[in-house]
Parts: sequence; C-alpha cells; structure tokens
Amino acid sequence: MPGIGVVYNPRSGQNLRDPRAARRLARTLGDHGVVRQAASIDELYRVAEDFLKLDIDVLGISGGDGTNGVTITGFLDVYRGSALPQIAFLRGGTMNTVANSVGVRRGRPEGLLDRLICAYVARSSQPLADVERHVMRFTGEPSKSSRIARAGSAPPLSDKYGFLFGTGVVYGFLAEYYAGGRPTPVVAAKTLLRGIGSTMVGGDMIRRMAAPFHGSVELPDGTVWEERDYLAIAGGTIDQIGLHFRPFHRYAETPDTFHLLGIHTSPLGFVRQLPRIWRAEPMRPGRALEATVPRAIVRSKTPIRYMIDGDLHECDGALSVSIGPRVRIVVGT
Repeated sequence: MPGIGVVYNPRSGQNLRDPRAARRLARTLGDHGVVRQAASIDELYRVAEDFLKLDIDVLGISGGDGTNGVTITGFLDVYRGSALPQIAFLRGGTMNTVANSVGVRRGRPEGLLDRLICAYVARSSQPLADVERHVMRFTGEPSKSSRIARAGSAPPLSDKYGFLFGTGVVYGFLAEYYAGGRPTPVVAAKTLLRGIGSTMVGGDMIRRMAAPFHGSVELPDGTVWEERDYLAIAGGTIDQIGLHFRPFHRYAETPDTFHLLGIHTSPLGFVRQLPRIWRAEPMRPGRALEATVPRAIVRSKTPIRYMIDGDLHECDGALSVSIGPRVRIVVGT
C-alpha cells in the first residue's frame, strides 16, 4: 500500500524549536507511510524521487508557507507533468497563511497527521475531501548578489511555484518582520502595528518597510501598467496574505487566473484601506490597479526584490508570473 509520505523540514519555525517533532511524526504515522527529512534542496529532490517510486497517495508537509512552496516546487520538477498526490499541510511553521486560507484545521503537526491517517484509512467509504488551488509559476534570472550568496550551495531552482507573491511593502514588511527576532504570529502583528504607528508619524521604520517598487507590468491583453513607483505589485491564487487580510478576493473570479494588484497609494493611504482589505473589499478608487490574469511580466531597471509564500527572493531584469498547475489540498480532517 503506497500510503502517506511526509516531508519534514527541521528548519521551519515550530520544528526548529522542537527537534523531537520528526520522531513523533514517525511514531504517529506508523506503518501507514514514511517520514523523510529535507533540510536542503538536494535532500528534497531525493525525497521527491523516492516518493514518486513509492507512488504515495498523500504528500504531507510539516512546515510553514515557505516549506510548502519549496516542497511543491521540487515535487513538480521531479514529477514532470504528472499530477501530484493530494497534499496535506501539517503546519509546523511560523507562517501558515495558505493552510488558513483554504480551511485546514489548526493544530500541531502530529495531531493533524493522526486525523489524516484516520481519514485515509476510511477513504474507501468516504474519499479524502480536498480543495483545488492553482499555484503561480515564477521565472526570473537570480540577481548577481543572490548567485554570490549561494556559491558553494545547491543552485537555485530556475522556476519556483507558490500561492502568493509581492514586491515593495510586501517584501519590506517581511524583511522587517524577520529582523525582529524569532518570527511568530505575535511578532508579525507587532511589526504591523509598529509599521502603522511609524506611518502616522513619518518614522524611519515605514521608510524602510515601504520602500517603493519602481517598475512596470505587462499584461497578456497588451495593457501596460506604466513605469512608476508602486507601493507594491502583488498577486495571489488564495485570498489571504497573512494576519487574515484578504487583498486577493477575486482569485477565483475567472478560471485559470490569479488576482494581481498594483498598489500606488501612499503608505498612509494604504493604512486607511486596511479595514477594507480585512473585509475582502476592493480598495477605494484611485489607490490601486487590479486585474485577473493568467500571466504578467514585472519589469524593473534595478533588481526586483519579491516574496513567494513568505520566502524572500531577488532577480535581475524581469520576473514572469504565470498561472501554474492545480494542486489538491486535503481539508476537513
């Protein structure tokens, strides 16, 4: 019986603070599958090749948003066009925005895995419930500084996949958040509140956090969002971006597209829109451009700093963002 294959990231938030988590996961899983550790890209590829040979039914991922995105990227590359198994987000990371957005139950990884096993055993009479979401595909030449930083380590993946991305203040917020000590949801909320306070008084923090993205965006129908300063270019195939803010409420409006925003209001103007974003309402006119598109090319004359599912990246020239394959995410267990 193929069973459940669990990828465990020892470097993700909760797992890093709890080195015995892998042992508990393996004990919980028992003979229903296997747990494999992946602390590097090379290890992830070996795990993906192993799971492909085993023909696993369910891919469990113990980690947060970043681990989910990197794992899906590696498995898509190894599976090469074949459909991935159903995916079970077991949390275990600092940020679990994707899991929250699609309705994955809250809990500790071993508790979620235990419930998954019960549902897996009963799948002959009641199939595992899942929801389908597209991932986005990101193609860009890593910046020179990124290549230097990676010297001697595994090469960066040429294409990356994820559910969320953003430049400008999205990147700046996360950089500030990660610099604030051990990342936790409480630290994220405090970082947001400090940023709002800094916006009100014109402090140094908001100047760092909200450094604009200067560039342009090309859409498939020939529309070009002009070259200018944007507070952020951001998009998603889920509605949430973190802390339950839902800027991408149109993600499911048109099949095979993602919701793209070009926010060009001031930092203070953006703060004033946060209640609307929380309620999944569009920002007031004149604050942002938006579209639902299958593809966009983001261009800049300087290196593009951007976020994918909580991980920070940098590329030179242009960043191509396109709709990727659908993945099936287990919910309801």
